[in-house]
Amino acid sequence: MDLREIYVNLANYNQWANERIYNACEQLESVSYHQNRQAFFDSIHGTLNHLLLTDRIWMGRITGIAYQFNSLKDELYPTFSLLKSARQTEDERIIAYIKDLPLEAILSDLSYSNSTGQQYCQPLWQCLTHLFNHQTHHRGQIHQMLGEANISTPVLDMVVMLRDRH
Repeated sequence: MDLREIYVNLANYNQWANERIYNACEQLESVSYHQNRQAFFDSIHGTLNHLLLTDRIWMGRITGIAYQFNSLKDELYPTFSLLKSARQTEDERIIAYIKDLPLEAILSDLSYSNSTGQQYCQPLWQCLTHLFNHQTHHRGQIHQMLGEANISTPVLDMVVMLRDRH
């Protein structure tokens, strides 16, 4: 297995885990879905919006096509159904990008600026690892919020996905 294959697995896991989280969220009433639960991005809805936004920001940096936004709390989509559809599209885009990414690109440096204009240069593999780790971090928060809302929480362990697919 090469390094590129690891990122393909991470992209596939990301999509799989997002599908499971969104399927669990479908059980929520709108009030519960939008309820402020004292999380970084307030509600389940706010956290799901943040994850989509930051994936678009990072993919913009990676592809060189900047994604415009005002705040990391921007609401991209006001409804669950619109957000879910956009999430599916973004996950497919990430997987397609990773599958076509040559190993040399993963090892190359990426220059970008953050939201305040600070310039950075890091190996692309570090940025990709952050993209997937960031998703895992906030999905964990959503998982907790689902439990607080008395929704049966899905198993999100990557090893479960790998076992199921092999």
